[in-house]
Amino acid sequence: MIYIVEDSGALALDASKVHPQARCEIEFQRTLRIPDDNQEYDLPPGLGKFPLSHVDDYKDKVPESWVQHGGVFLPMYQGEAMWLNFNPRSSVSYSTGYPFAIKIATGKINAVSGEAWSNELQSGRTSTGRQDYVVIPEQPWLDGYCVAEGLIRQFVAMPLGEGYTAEEQLTGEAEHGGIQIVAYPMKREL
Repeated sequence: MIYIVEDSGALALDASKVHPQARCEIEFQRTLRIPDDNQEYDLPPGLGKFPLSHVDDYKDKVPESWVQHGGVFLPMYQGEAMWLNFNPRSSVSYSTGYPFAIKIATGKINAVSGEAWSNELQSGRTSTGRQDYVVIPEQPWLDGYCVAEGLIRQFVAMPLGEGYTAEEQLTGEAEHGGIQIVAYPMKREL
């Protein structure tokens, strides 16, 4: 089950039918947008969480395509950037949170591998030879697209259809947009 946590505003992923501790949260953190000029910059500060809203709660105010697809949305200016904070929830502690494999994409372009989206986990079977997901709690956050070893491009909002999105730059089309997330609870080590 996926839902917005009332008190924290995070997106909760609950797989407690798999295991009682199989729950985690993803926080969408607001940050400064740094120039995309091939220079190295320190990590920008976190500026709080983006508020999440259910599409169904605004069905009279959002595009019909959003209503048909459903999900959640967040308000983001083009001058802002975002990073994702993975907060595994466990009755024991953060360090023993139940493991999840999480795939993140924007416009159905995988943020870890840079390849086209697939729902299946790819562990070293992508054209780049890398896995296309992060494992939490080992990976506490994701700053953006991994474009090379140690080089990240931030998650930013850009108008769809003007050639600026990762989807358009890699596929030549503006079909999907948005953020796609899939989470798989993993088997806890014994």
